[in-house]
Amino acid sequence: MRTIYASLRLSLLLMLVCGLFYNMAVTGIAQVIMPERADGSLLQDGEGTIIGSSLIGQLFTDPGYFQSRISSTGYAADASGSTNYAPTHPDLAARVDRSLADWRQANPEVPAGQVPGDLLTQSASGLDPHISPEAAYAQIPRISRLSGIAQDELRALVERHTEGRVLGFLGEPVVWLLPLNLDLDARKEQ
Repeated sequence: MRTIYASLRLSLLLMLVCGLFYNMAVTGIAQVIMPERADGSLLQDGEGTIIGSSLIGQLFTDPGYFQSRISSTGYAADASGSTNYAPTHPDLAARVDRSLADWRQANPEVPAGQVPGDLLTQSASGLDPHISPEAAYAQIPRISRLSGIAQDELRALVERHTEGRVLGFLGEPVVWLLPLNLDLDARKEQ
């Protein structure tokens, strides 16, 4: 019986230390050191209303905005994942063909051969908050046509929201979409 009681006490102690105290300590430290990130990197509009997170992608349906990658989860933050089809899978080929047809209809100014792959394929998480700079640049003619904003101004917006490689050599450059589209909104209001 002593062994059982000792095991129960140790289990309870470890649950408190690992399950409660450690999490509270890490959360408290994060709130002090980087409160914006600890709260989910939330972005607000001019009135203080939370409109999204810079770390979780969103679906932009208005063709006047820069569009996200295709999401297998519909950008539902509680359901991350993808089909992970092989490049030769017929369902993937059919979906990419549909995506390309949709692209060509919405973006007649850009030849099909110049459509970046990340606009036709899904990410592994389905929640990417960014696209490649090439994908953003390919959308500029459509956005310029719909908004009346000069293409040079849109290129400057994209460049302002492009983040280079981590440490200069890890990963690829990316464009953060929600902040970019917020700046696009601000530019439209001018």
